[in-house]
Amino acid sequence: MQNIAIREAASGDFESICALNLAEVQHTSDMDVARLQALDRLACYHKLGCVEGQVVAFLLAMRHDARYENDNFSWFSRHYPRFLYIDRIVVSAAFRGRRLASLLYEDLFRYARRQGLPVVTCEYNIVPANEPSRLFHDRFGFREQGTQWVAGGSKQVSLQAAPT
Repeated sequence: MQNIAIREAASGDFESICALNLAEVQHTSDMDVARLQALDRLACYHKLGCVEGQVVAFLLAMRHDARYENDNFSWFSRHYPRFLYIDRIVVSAAFRGRRLASLLYEDLFRYARRQGLPVVTCEYNIVPANEPSRLFHDRFGFREQGTQWVAGGSKQVSLQAAPT
């Protein structure tokens, strides 16, 4: 069994995080180091999944009171007074199937409960479809609350929420 660790992200990890994001940009959105620095400042939760010390996954989340200008975050702000919003989670293709995303989500849900946040929110693409994400989120109790078109009408997302 490989040594898997969940730890806080640090600025020295940002290049690795951006490389992971770029490999999955069709399911997330563009993010360079400057954008990541801005998101990190807004985030209340920014952790990594590491295997043998190598950054192979990350999760970035914001509280309901973050000053985040994002269509999906804004949708949740209109529908929930208090929530934790998952901005993005990415796991390297080479390390999928090792429970890294599950470990990050389990840790995130513990964090949300400790913070007294009643719901965790996120979105995933339904056009183009991201079936692995749908199946993963179903296992964590996420349910669709609505849909919307984003990215200039090039993507449709399913807006999801799960109780903590």
